[in-house]
Amino acid sequence: MSQPEDSNPGLDESNARPVTVTVIDYDATHFSEWKCSRPEEIRLPSSRRTVTWIIVDGVHDPEIVEAIGTALGIHPLTREDIMNTRQRPKIEEYEDYLYVAVRAVAVDGDEGFQSRQVSLLLGNGYIVSFQEQPDGTFDRILGRLRAGGGRVRSVGPDYLFYALLDAIVDGYFGVIEVFGERIEVIEEEVMAEPDRETLQKIYSLKRSLIALRRSVWPLRDIVAQLERGESPLISDALHIYFRDIYDHAVGVAETVETYRDMMSGILDIYLSSQSSHMNEIMKVLTIIATIFIPLTFIAGIYGMNFEYMPELSHPLGYQASLISMMVVAATMLIYFRRKGWI
Repeated sequence: MSQPEDSNPGLDESNARPVTVTVIDYDATHFSEWKCSRPEEIRLPSSRRTVTWIIVDGVHDPEIVEAIGTALGIHPLTREDIMNTRQRPKIEEYEDYLYVAVRAVAVDGDEGFQSRQVSLLLGNGYIVSFQEQPDGTFDRILGRLRAGGGRVRSVGPDYLFYALLDAIVDGYFGVIEVFGERIEVIEEEVMAEPDRETLQKIYSLKRSLIALRRSVWPLRDIVAQLERGESPLISDALHIYFRDIYDHAVGVAETVETYRDMMSGILDIYLSSQSSHMNEIMKVLTIIATIFIPLTFIAGIYGMNFEYMPELSHPLGYQASLISMMVVAATMLIYFRRKGWI
């Protein structure tokens, strides 16, 4: 979830793999797909009657972003936002295109989930998607386009824009499902024999939930703005679809909040169990110390170096002192048990 520091606060050079650009052009009866190996090859088809989807995997090459920005007339500030992968999710509407930056999440075995920025540009007849690196978020949509089935081939770019956002939101459900399973495991550990490793798991999962919340709440606000229908690039018929995404985003956000509350409760249970365990230890030690106080008193009396003391010369004095100590200890144990202290 956290990204390494580098000279550019908004650019992660750890993903310095070759940037790939794939252009897909389609309509109901036509489909073509090709890759661009050089920035100067990036351009929209001369015929704007089709829908063009430009898929950019990698945002660390300024020449690629500059070439796409020049070909589509993208504002320089938008180009900076595309390359800044650590910004807060947001939506910006310009004169001839709509820019959305969101966080796509995927399940990760070690950290809980991975979060990567996805930038989407919706223009007149085209969509551009920028991902930090390919992660399979849009594979199902690509498969539907290549197969020629589904509604996406017969409608405009605004429907593809909706489908991409819907795929991003669906990724959150897989993450929260894994979080729910991990919470159940931690609950069982807390109720059984919690240790320091259990506490580390609790704090790690809480941090992951906080990071997930930072991604999903702005996404909810973005979809809400799209659902209100303020952009002319989105047809009125699609508002109900964005309303559905909004409902999903709200559900994810509410689930994340519920999980956060559950983790706080689990942490309280853990601390209470540790405190109870410590109290049990202190009770046992206190009982032992209390029993030895009179025994120490008896041993101290007969350990004084006075010449004239009763019982010092008695032949059974040693045995009598031991028996008296055992009687005192047994009496105290019986008394503590009747009081319910042990």
